[in-house]
Amino acid sequence: MKQFLPSIALFALATLAPMSAEAAGKIVVAYQTDALPSSVAIANGDFAKATGAEIDFRKFNSGADIFAAIAAGDVQVGYVGSSPFAAAVSRGLDVKAFYLASSSGTDEALVVRNGSGIETPADLKGKKLAAAPVSTDHYQLLAVLKQETLSERDAQVFAIPQPDIVAAWNRGDLDGAFVWDPALTELKKTGKVLLTSRQVADRGAPTFTAWVATAAFAKENPAFLKSFAGVVERYSVSFRDDKAAWGPESPNAKTLAGLLGGTPSDQAAALNNLSLIPAKQQATKDWLDGGENSGTAKILKETAEFLKEQKKVSTVLPSYGGFVTADHVKALP
Repeated sequence: MKQFLPSIALFALATLAPMSAEAAGKIVVAYQTDALPSSVAIANGDFAKATGAEIDFRKFNSGADIFAAIAAGDVQVGYVGSSPFAAAVSRGLDVKAFYLASSSGTDEALVVRNGSGIETPADLKGKKLAAAPVSTDHYQLLAVLKQETLSERDAQVFAIPQPDIVAAWNRGDLDGAFVWDPALTELKKTGKVLLTSRQVADRGAPTFTAWVATAAFAKENPAFLKSFAGVVERYSVSFRDDKAAWGPESPNAKTLAGLLGGTPSDQAAALNNLSLIPAKQQATKDWLDGGENSGTAKILKETAEFLKEQKKVSTVLPSYGGFVTADHVKALP
């Protein structure tokens, strides 16, 4: 398993002076290959129009990679999952979640190979399994093993990037893998879903994905983050209220395929697996409001406790409330 981010890198941001969006020049925003309605706004320039800022969007393979870039001072805003989020802040990185992209849904899943002999989670014993390192999928894969009273030693768990997972799967080297799209669509061609992320959450290991900003950037640029969150929410509302505009033949699906890869049909199907959280719900204690008593902070702490138990992090903080804020979603109309 790859080691978690070095502490020295995680503290690097503490020495950086805050910059306003106007003074910062290009603002670097990191995204991943997940199908999200708001990714259309990356391709068509709506984020830049709404914020009035020059934005450099950069694609990453995982949240762990994004946090490494944040720690190096190369990224100010990023789209990440709750497990790498919990790991990074537990090691000293100061970021704030200002908008939740989704909660545990069917957009991430544990897929098992046809003919692998895996029919139930208990059958994972002795099998070769994989997930991206320090990802929500890795966290949930380990959680499934624990739920079945299995350890990593009872199965061969490989923490490797998603492109490597797909390659290993196609070679026949893996029996199962916990993945998100586009890998999820690829693996399902010769496998079946054993458990979705939502099912694993219902079994006691909830996750979320979020847009986060460095604490320094968030302090100096509240207007940028409010406008950014507003764009994400507008596209999410469009998807929830007008499904026809997001079908396999739609311009939106074609735009997502051009940006993220795969086919428009793949992207349309992936969107339907999302579990989006309306901004009004995010602004409650169930999610972003309430500091350490917020639902998001509680998930972060529970995740950190699990990661420490698994010897993936060495420290669990007393509170994770300082890493979430409802200010920007509350400000949305």
